[in-house]
Amino acid sequence: MTHRQSHEYPAYLVGYPPITPVTDAAPVGDYDTGYHPPLVRKPIPATGAWLPGDDPGERKFLDIGPMNLELGGKLPSVTLAYETWGELNDDGTNAVLLCHALTGDSHATSKDGGDGWWNDIVGPGKAIDTDRWFVVCPNVLGGCQGTTGPASPAPDGKPWGSRWPEITIRDMCDAEKRLADSLGIAQWALIAGASFGGNRVMEWAASYPEMTGAIAVLVSAAATTAEQIAYAKTQIQAIVLDPGFNGGDYYDHPDGAGPHRGLGLARELAHITYRCPIEFDQRFGRTPQEGEDPLAGGRYAVSSYLDHHAYKLALRFDANSYIAISQSMITHDIGRGRGGTDAVVEALEMPAIVVAVNTDRLFYPRDVERLAAQLQGSGPAVYVESEYGHDGFLIENDQVTKILRDFLDDPEVFTQ
Repeated sequence: MTHRQSHEYPAYLVGYPPITPVTDAAPVGDYDTGYHPPLVRKPIPATGAWLPGDDPGERKFLDIGPMNLELGGKLPSVTLAYETWGELNDDGTNAVLLCHALTGDSHATSKDGGDGWWNDIVGPGKAIDTDRWFVVCPNVLGGCQGTTGPASPAPDGKPWGSRWPEITIRDMCDAEKRLADSLGIAQWALIAGASFGGNRVMEWAASYPEMTGAIAVLVSAAATTAEQIAYAKTQIQAIVLDPGFNGGDYYDHPDGAGPHRGLGLARELAHITYRCPIEFDQRFGRTPQEGEDPLAGGRYAVSSYLDHHAYKLALRFDANSYIAISQSMITHDIGRGRGGTDAVVEALEMPAIVVAVNTDRLFYPRDVERLAAQLQGSGPAVYVESEYGHDGFLIENDQVTKILRDFLDDPEVFTQ
């Protein structure tokens, strides 16, 4: 029986049931977010955004007031969703800021340590030890998991949608600085993040060096490359060209009528850059998807795998947020208006550790090595060895644990 004959759902979705051992029951975790929706077949809503009235989980919320944005827009009121672990010490010197990846959220770990996108790294006795550090992770401005973004109500009570102004990573760091001020944090002992989160780490260091004690930059950069811009532009186009996108005003569409196909395609394009040929060849090869014949309209296993990720993201994310955050990555450059990227990077003096993944084809090791060489406070780039590409920072937790633990235990950097 072919995929198209087996059920009534759109052909791009992964085949549930059955769950196949080759694709859907992945032998390697594919997590980049903390809050996971149940993976059951159901119509996809117009948006997967968290909205007021939904279960808050372990989120906290802070009203940081109006924001004038870097490119001239204005948000009359901004709420920031965030989570914390550990306790801030009396002199406020043990605070750590975590910056999540592109489609991540505030849930780096849970209070019981049972879930979260970095729950093997953050917690009591772990690399970022919450018995020692006060750890804060906000959902980024423009996101869709509790922080004000395109799916949030505008002053008229309707979702911002197409009216959402363009935001930059500098705006995101501005919002996070207000959170730090509210929490009584004059300086972060460490700001850490990977990929898009690492972009924010670099912007923090450039915008607020006096508040940045040390930085951990994993598979990231001080400015976006032409190739990364091309990837992000293509993903944005995939969403915009979906008829269900409706120019960004789709929130009143019924289930199944939103821009989930475009959002899913954007995710598939992105996911190819997050992994690498070694994994694809070893994990899938040219194996057909179970019960399907690629010569009769069916899919290969790797196609099903990508469809699986398209479906998962559409359940939990918002298309407009994906565009807003991707556009901020396109414009990312800590040297903009400051004399150039190299000059700004070379002027940064805080202690730093820079991490590359040997098989990364989104942030190439050569570029990560160059960043490490330019930063005054960094030694040579430290490598994670992985068969899983860029996502190695989420998968190779033993290696990441050792790298971060060695850095945080360095008495020349941290005196606590």
